Amino acid sequence: MRELKSFFKHLYGAGILFFYYMKWPIVLGLPVLYFYLHYPRNIILDILWLYCLFLIIKDFVVMWIRYRRGEKIWR
Repeated sequence: MRELKSFFKHLYGAGILFFYYMKWPIVLGLPVLYFYLHYPRNIILDILWLYCLFLIIKDFVVMWIRYRRGEKIWR
């Protein structure tokens, strides 16, 4: 059970790092692949694109809320 918990902690950390660095290239790059390079549609990539778009919107909402509270936006 302990090994499984450790595995999920590592998986969670890897997911955070992946989406931190890859959300913008996925959101901007996938439409380029589909519309300009004529790649076939893939439902898993579409779901990944929507999730990354949600994360970007969430970042802007959090930034706006912090701005309205008078907190520092840039650290």
